[in-house]
Amino acid sequence: MIIIMKAGAQEEEVNHVIQRVQELGFTPHVSRGVERTIIGVIGDERSLARSNFEVLPGVERVVRVLHPFKMASREWKQEDTVVAINGVSIGNGRLIIIAGPCSVESRSQLLETAHAVKEAGAHMLRGGAYKPRTSPYSFQGLGLKGLEILAEARETYGLPVVTEVLSPDLVPLVSEYADMLQIGARNMQNFALLHAVGKVNRPVLLKRGMMSTIQELLMSAEYILSSGNMQVVLCERGIRTFETYTRNTTDVNAIPALKQLTHLPVIGDPSHSTGKWDLVTPVARAMVAAGADGLIVEVHPRPEEALSDGAQSLRPENFARLVREVQALWETLRHIAVEPVTATTS
Repeated sequence: MIIIMKAGAQEEEVNHVIQRVQELGFTPHVSRGVERTIIGVIGDERSLARSNFEVLPGVERVVRVLHPFKMASREWKQEDTVVAINGVSIGNGRLIIIAGPCSVESRSQLLETAHAVKEAGAHMLRGGAYKPRTSPYSFQGLGLKGLEILAEARETYGLPVVTEVLSPDLVPLVSEYADMLQIGARNMQNFALLHAVGKVNRPVLLKRGMMSTIQELLMSAEYILSSGNMQVVLCERGIRTFETYTRNTTDVNAIPALKQLTHLPVIGDPSHSTGKWDLVTPVARAMVAAGADGLIVEVHPRPEEALSDGAQSLRPENFARLVREVQALWETLRHIAVEPVTATTS
């Protein structure tokens, strides 16, 4: 439920509505615009009547949010959210590219990769210090040492760092070193972890689960938002289907669908979507054409030696080519005047 205050509503009227929301056992979320203040009612308000607020002084109207993901919906917030990560902004009209290896394997490997992606035009550095692997015998990451190497690379090359956090107890530690916390596909519905990252002052990159619907992705984002962290970026990384030629099936549909449904930024992961390095660039182009706010791409100086995901990792020269192509495509698309499309347009 959203309570829209009248233009010029007095501060005491706003505070009265906030107090009434709290008295009824709900949590208010206040958004102050140039002309109007909007108060969101957070909680299960199915039994709550709009008349509880419509009669209050200063209230213009009360609107029920139709989607189960309330704070993530465009009904809740019409304008796009811009997520700021240590000097880099996602969702402000630029195409942001995040790149780096699947895993931090050594200091020399990460610094070499960071230098290469920076030179090619990447805006942020990715790399796994803790790795969730299908096999317990596979490389699990360097842990704290990996975080320290990521922090060194950030200081050396000026690239904000995003890395995955696997469990609630690791959130404080990873937050000390990373500029952005990644929730991987396997943890998309780890609700304790979603609550934990929702309570820290770090932007979150939330990847879609490999067998999750768009609505389930947005409900996971809702856990983070409702815990107090509004800095969330969604990532389409491919879903599991009956097709076995590629690692996953790229759901390009999800990108424009999410842009209709939510105010949160949306990026694409062409590496995990395909699992094959020679398909990464074509799929990256498709994601940009579909309206993605950015890309996250795996890059390794020697993919044949990679301890994880070597088959889908680009060599630096191929990554540089990808950057040139998607930036050229993005520049072309942003100069094309296109009528905005809404979910109700046929």
